[in-house]
Order: sequence, then structure tokens, then C-alpha cells
Amino acid sequence: MRTLLVFAALVLAGCGASDKRNEPQTAAPSAPSPAPPPAPAADSRPAIVIFGDSISAGFGLDTGQSFPDLLQQDLNRRGISQRVVNMGISGDTTQDGLARMSLALAEKPAIVLLELGGNDGLRGVPISVTQQNLAEMIEAFQKAGARVVLAGMTLPPNYGPAYIKKFEAVYRELAAKYKVTLIPFLLEGVGGDSRYMQRDGLHPNAEGARKVEALVMKSLEPLLRR
Repeated sequence: MRTLLVFAALVLAGCGASDKRNEPQTAAPSAPSPAPPPAPAADSRPAIVIFGDSISAGFGLDTGQSFPDLLQQDLNRRGISQRVVNMGISGDTTQDGLARMSLALAEKPAIVLLELGGNDGLRGVPISVTQQNLAEMIEAFQKAGARVVLAGMTLPPNYGPAYIKKFEAVYRELAAKYKVTLIPFLLEGVGGDSRYMQRDGLHPNAEGARKVEALVMKSLEPLLRR
């Protein structure tokens, strides 16, 4: 009888151990996930949109060497609370500019430097088309409340004096019609000078970009004081 009792106790003990092994294991509480980093605050400074082509985009230059980059640095040094939005795209014509106007307007620019048309001239786009496209862009920017600075361009001598004269006149006529600030030639003192131009003869090098920025800042100063 004593033997049977001992045997029964051993069986019950074994069953208890087995039952515990078969019980589902409760997972240890996991550490809470880290909170996501806060979203960067939106830059509320008024925007200066540089709406142009490869000259604005800084073709052939290192990061930070384009004239829009230098313009932002200049504004910061002067303590002027404006943000430069570089919307220069290499190869863009005035037609390409029209196609992306909504992106520029979305920035709600206070000032726009309109630097387009050079590629139109190089590709032989009819001057009347270039003028109409630029006019539409100026009107859209002004309607949105932006003050426009129009950056004039010229063409290489091989295009002939008659064609070049008509091309340059486009910028003067538009500036007069819409009463916008005109930079007669954005590459003034730079274009045609090998010290300031890249080997292609079309784009400023780093030193040339600094001279372009100085010219742009000089044109912007009256607008920035308003």
C-alpha cells in the first residue's frame, strides 16, 4: 500500500511538470518604440525664387558655388531673413519654364529672378515665341504678388548682329511693359572673359559665379529694402 502511494505521488508530480511545460509562455513585455523625430519646422522666411536654366542650376560647378547658393550666403551675412529657392534646370527653354510654373508659384515667392530665354536663342526658337512665353510667366508671377527681376541674356557673335539685337530687345521691351527690374545682361563682365567662364564659353566658373551674384544682389537691394 505504501509503495502504491509513493508511485501515485510520483506520477502526479510528473504530470504537473508536464502541464507547466505545455502551458503557453507569456512573452516578456517589449520596450516601447522610440518616438519618431519631430518634423523639421517649415521655413517661413519670404522666398526669392531663382527661376532659370543651367546658369542658375550651377552647371559645371561644385555644390555651393552656383550664384543662387552664393546669394543665400550673402543674405545670411547681411542678416536679411530671406530664403533662396533655386529652381534652375539645365537645358530649360521658356516653354519648359511655363510647364513648371505651378511649382514656382507653390513657393509663394516674394521675389522672382526670371532667368530664361538663353536656350531659346541658342536653339533658334522664334523670338516672338520666347517673348510671349516670358510675358506669360511675368504676368503669372505678378498676379501671385511677386516682384519680378528679369535677367537679360545675349547670344554668341556667330548668330549675327541683326538676330542678336532683336533677341536682346525682348528683355528691354518686357521690362518696360511690365515695369519690372531689368538686369540687361546677367553675365555682364563675365561672358566672353576666359578668366570667368568655363571652357564651353557659355557657363561661368566659380569666380564668374561670384561676379554674377554680386550683380544680382545689387539689383535685389532696392526690393529687399521695401
